Amino acid sequence: MRTLTAIVTGSSGLIGSEVVSHFANSGWRVFGIDNNQRADFFGPAGDTRWNQERLREQFANFSHREFDIRDRPGIDRCVAELRPDLIVHAAAQPSHDLAASRPFDDFDTNAVGTMNVLEATRRHAPEAVYVYMSTNKVYGDAPNHIRLKELRRRWDYDDAAYADGIPETFSIDQSKHSLFGASKVAADIMVQEYGRYFGLRTCCLRGGCLTGPNHSGVELHGFLSYLVKCNLEGRTYKIFGYDGKQVRDNLHARDVAGFIEEFWKAPRSGEVYNIGGGRANSCSILEAFDRIEDLSGKPMDYEYIDKNREGDHICYISDLRKMKRHYPDWQITKSLNDIFRQGELILDYPFSARI
Repeated sequence: MRTLTAIVTGSSGLIGSEVVSHFANSGWRVFGIDNNQRADFFGPAGDTRWNQERLREQFANFSHREFDIRDRPGIDRCVAELRPDLIVHAAAQPSHDLAASRPFDDFDTNAVGTMNVLEATRRHAPEAVYVYMSTNKVYGDAPNHIRLKELRRRWDYDDAAYADGIPETFSIDQSKHSLFGASKVAADIMVQEYGRYFGLRTCCLRGGCLTGPNHSGVELHGFLSYLVKCNLEGRTYKIFGYDGKQVRDNLHARDVAGFIEEFWKAPRSGEVYNIGGGRANSCSILEAFDRIEDLSGKPMDYEYIDKNREGDHICYISDLRKMKRHYPDWQITKSLNDIFRQGELILDYPFSARI
């Protein structure tokens, strides 16, 4: 029986490393593409070499390829050589703020890098399944125009049409995205187009707040990971606007990998899914403070800045109905309680053993 082959870009990051683990555990040959660009973007705190080494040590069927997705000839050669069955494109510049200060790095990584991988796939592996890790930021700040209600510790939708969250039919047009959101829109649309125009088996996963223990969370990216790190290390966490009541739905990276396997089994062309934790796994910043304080016994040190980040969401919850309709075998296995109480975000800290 032929061994299946996967290429995972951004293989040392949160989602990429979880996808590597998932498919390597299933006996696939997995090739990771990563050049630790996150350390350049975010400094030492964003360094992912530790995760790269962990994967190398853990999986004999994992191989690391050290190059940048902006390296068009390199990407082309890699796909031509490996002829993969599955490509998971998780490499990205992920920060609103950094995109504004380094716009060419942002666009070249997110948009042009995605084109490099797409075109190499079309030329050398047209039968491969192609999964792109997009973002809910493709909707820009349009979700902020939904009627909202302010509760004691969070914002919520005050419109019954969005009781289940934001659907894939929500407009991505005529809104403020941040440059990061705009570069991801460009890539998202191109992944859809390669599916519809060329017939490639592609999908865009528009992630909410994706989290897990293998996240090198920093202030500019990695909501829960960075928040927990601040509490445990006594750092000051900065809240940017909205009274700290802004809401995100949180999904464990392991459940993202699980959905990718389901899509691999029954792929479609040019599909889009909002992937997140849904309403059950949603929490505000203040509610996240409450949870980690209860677990660690340490008060949260925070500073409030009365200005929200450009293009940021007040309340974002993913509507999961389309995903579950297309792939009924996919289920969320990690609840928000699991993520906090089982120490999923704090495995490296001594007190996590008693959680």
